[in-house]
Amino acid sequence: MRTRKQTAISAVLSASRLCQHVQQEMVSSDTVQKNDRSPVTIADYGSQALICQVIKDAYADDVIVAEEDADSLRQNPALAERVTDYVNQSLDTNLQAHGSSHKVCEWIDQGKGEIKDRFWTLDPIDGTKGFLRNNQYAIALAWIENGEVQLGILACPNLPHQLDETASHRGCLFVAVRGQGTDIYDLSGEKLGVAQVSDNASRLAESFESAHGDSNTHARIAKKIGLHQESLKIDSQAKYGIVARGEASLYIRLPNPKYPDYRECIWDHAAGMIVVEEAGGKVTDANGLPLSFVSGRRMINNRGVVATNGTLHPEVLSVIATI
Repeated sequence: MRTRKQTAISAVLSASRLCQHVQQEMVSSDTVQKNDRSPVTIADYGSQALICQVIKDAYADDVIVAEEDADSLRQNPALAERVTDYVNQSLDTNLQAHGSSHKVCEWIDQGKGEIKDRFWTLDPIDGTKGFLRNNQYAIALAWIENGEVQLGILACPNLPHQLDETASHRGCLFVAVRGQGTDIYDLSGEKLGVAQVSDNASRLAESFESAHGDSNTHARIAKKIGLHQESLKIDSQAKYGIVARGEASLYIRLPNPKYPDYRECIWDHAAGMIVVEEAGGKVTDANGLPLSFVSGRRMINNRGVVATNGTLHPEVLSVIATI
C-alpha cells in the first residue's frame, strides 16, 4: 500500500489535471451558485470526487472533511453527467471501475466527515473565482493528527515556477511534511527545489478579492513594517506558496470590516500553513494564537490569519495590536 503522502500526491495531481482540462473547455452552464452566493464549478465537484475516492480506495477508514457536497449536483442531472465525464477521464487505472453519476456523487459526499483525532481536510478548488478568471487557484489537501497538521499538499496549476517566468513554465506542487521541510515539484512530478522563506522579500501578499479581507488595514500594516513594494494580489492558498518560496515576506488576511465576526474554514489554511512553516516561516491568527483545527469546520477561536517569513512575525503582531 502507498503511504498517505504518496496517496495524497497522486490524488492531488489527478485532480490538477482534471481542473486544467475543465478550465480549457468550461462553459457558463458549468458553474452554479451555492446558498452563500459563492460559485462552485464542475471542477470543484470533480476534484473532490477524485481525491476522496483515491484516499478511500487506499485508506477506507480515513475521515475526510471537505468543502463541497453533492446535494445540489443531484438536483442537476445534466451537470452531474458533465462532472462524471471529467472524473471518468481522470480516474487512476488502479481504481476498480469508472463511476456513474450516482457513484460520483457518493464519492463527493465522502468529504462530509466530522472532525476526529485523525482526518483529512480538503478544498478541491480554493479560489474558485480565480479559477473562473483563468488566474490563480489551488487544490489543498492536509492530514491532521491530534490538531496538528502533519502533511500538506498544495497544487497551484497556474502559478509560474517563479513569478517573473513566462506562463509556459507554470504549475507548482508544494509538498510539506512535519519536520521534513517543503519540496516543490512541477505537475509532472519533477522536483523543482526546496521552499525557503526569505528576509529579502519586502512584499505583502493578499487576496485578489477585496471582500475576502480588510485590504485597507493590510496596506497600513505593510507600510508600518516597511514593506513598500506593491502588494501581490493573488487568489487562493497560492499566497502561502509565494511566502514559502521567498517571493513575499507576509501574507495577511484580517476579517472584512463588514463581517468582523467572520471565521476562516479549516480547509482554506491547513495545507498552506504547513507549507510555510516547513519552509521556515510562521503562521498564527491575528492575535498570535496557533490556528486551531479541532473546533469544527471553522476556526471559531481564531481571528484572521498572519503568515510571515518568521523574522517579521513579532513586529506584524505588534502593529496589528495597535490598529
